[in-house]
Amino acid sequence: MKAEVLTTENQNTNVLYGFPTETIGDDHLYTGLETPMKADAFKLSDSEKKQRIALLFEEIMDVMGLDLTDDSLKGTPDRVAKMYIDEIFSGLNPANKPKIALFENKYRYNQMVLEKNITFYSNCEHHFVPIIGKAHLAYISSGKVIGLSKLNRIVQYYAKRPQVQERLTNQIANELKMTLETEDIAVIIDAKHLCVSSRGIKDDTSETVTAYYGGAFNTPEKIAELQNYLKH
Repeated sequence: MKAEVLTTENQNTNVLYGFPTETIGDDHLYTGLETPMKADAFKLSDSEKKQRIALLFEEIMDVMGLDLTDDSLKGTPDRVAKMYIDEIFSGLNPANKPKIALFENKYRYNQMVLEKNITFYSNCEHHFVPIIGKAHLAYISSGKVIGLSKLNRIVQYYAKRPQVQERLTNQIANELKMTLETEDIAVIIDAKHLCVSSRGIKDDTSETVTAYYGGAFNTPEKIAELQNYLKH
C-alpha cells in the first residue's frame, strides 16, 4: 500500500526521485519511511546532547557576529539546546513514543471514526524551519478502538523531528495500521512550509496536501465520503 500524494501547491515543488544532486535545489525529496538516523544516535544522553548543542550553537551565533555577552543573547544557546532535545525534536527518541492502550469495540460501531484538524508543528529537514499544519485521521475498527487523544499523540510524536511531509504521512499511517491491526486507515495532512513562505520563493499562500488511503478507504466512494466530512 502506498501513499497517494495530492498537491494543491502553486510553488515549484518536485517530488520525483533520481534527479542529480545539483538539480535538487529546494525540492522536498522523500528518501524512505524511516527517519534517517545514525546507528549510534543515542550514544550520548539527552543532557550530554544539550551541552554539545549549546556549545555549537554559541559558535554559530559568534560566527554571525552576535554579541554573546548581551543579556538578551547570552542564554540563547542553552535555550536552543533545550528546545531541540526536549521539545521540537523530541520525537527522534523512541523513549518518547506514546504508550497506546486499545479498547474493545463494545458498541459494535463498524463505520469510520474520523478525528480532523489535529494541529501540529514540525520542521523541514532541509532547512530546519517550521512546517505548520493539520492532520486528519480516520479508521474503521477491526474489533479495537483507540482513545481519541492518542491519535493526537501519534501525530505529535512523528511531527516532532526533522521531517518531509510525505514521510510524516506514511509514518503516521504505518503506526495506525500496526496499532489498530487493520489496513482500513486514512491519513490526510494539509500543511504550510515556512521554507517556501519565509525564504526562497517566499510564497505565503501555497499549501501542501498529502494523503494515505488504505484498505476500505482506498476506493472512490470512501474517499468521497471522507472528503465530504472534512468540508463540514
